[in-house]
Amino acid sequence: MFHLIWSIIVGFIIGLIARAVLPGADHMGIIATTVVGMVGGFIGGLIGHVVKKPEPGATFHPAGFFLSVVGAIVLLLILRFAR
Repeated sequence: MFHLIWSIIVGFIIGLIARAVLPGADHMGIIATTVVGMVGGFIGGLIGHVVKKPEPGATFHPAGFFLSVVGAIVLLLILRFAR
């Protein structure tokens, strides 16, 4: 349960950072921002595992946060082009 709550909080923060980095108006609420951050985190996590595997027993992947923001930015760009 705690993992889900932590994913929501971090997803919201990543979504806010991605929206701040990418210029332009995105008309989305808190829930959409959180979903973009969570999906961006998932995409970034996949990319991070392909680039470099985390150390055994590590709870934090060093490139994970950066790649999560990159994944959220890519997702925001895809959403903009889809509209």
